[in-house]
Amino acid sequence: MDHHAVHPVEGVDPHLAITRSDPDSTRPLPPILLLHGFGSSSRRNWMDSGWVRFLNDAGRSVIMVDLPAHGDSAAPEDAGAYVPSRMRADILQALFDERVLPLREGDPTSGVDIIGYSLGSRLAWEFAATQPEIVRRMVLGGPGTADPLADFDLEGAERFLAGGPASGDPTTMDLLRMAQAGPETNLPALLAMVAAIKTEPFDPQGAVPKMPLLLVAGDQDDYSQGLRDLAAWAPGAEIATLPGRTHANAVTSRIFKEAALAFLA
Repeated sequence: MDHHAVHPVEGVDPHLAITRSDPDSTRPLPPILLLHGFGSSSRRNWMDSGWVRFLNDAGRSVIMVDLPAHGDSAAPEDAGAYVPSRMRADILQALFDERVLPLREGDPTSGVDIIGYSLGSRLAWEFAATQPEIVRRMVLGGPGTADPLADFDLEGAERFLAGGPASGDPTTMDLLRMAQAGPETNLPALLAMVAAIKTEPFDPQGAVPKMPLLLVAGDQDDYSQGLRDLAAWAPGAEIATLPGRTHANAVTSRIFKEAALAFLA
């Protein structure tokens, strides 16, 4: 498993950590980019839950990028590093660094497949809509039309972390609990990311990916409201439902793994 940093974009070093894991025998298919959720990391989302081993055992190479202030990536002081458009530019640079080539007819290894979860799904939706020349197929876990980070009660969260009462917004408190679950959590930097995301709220109808798309969510996932709207907007999108799963535990589902692998085959 190769662990390194992404190259600078326009002279600015984002200090993002990239991890690549290749199987012993690779199938003639493109690598899979894995994008984790808010407050998580590549290790927590994809390695500890068995995704990397599962995909490698199936002959697929994987590329993982830790988002800013997550996992082994740095927590920049520049607020601009956290806006979604900048994160997507850094992800594109990461793929260039990994020698991912634009899709080419007759070359089944060209391009990239993507599996995203939660915030990673939002970024993947926008990335694929704006970079269709490089994305072959895509699986989005826990997606929805709402933008919980744009609606995040930032002032309430800051008061709570300073010892005050809990925010009256249950989604804000739920996101805080998920963020605090990680041993490497940098809460001030994560709140800086929330503030930056508020400047570019999710607009899924503004740009829609056109490649084959699988939308996956637990049947008890409150964050995936509007999933059928996403499927209606994206031509040819499919939906897979995970029985008994919530937003917090869907990523560990064996059904999720098998559905994603079959869709990207």
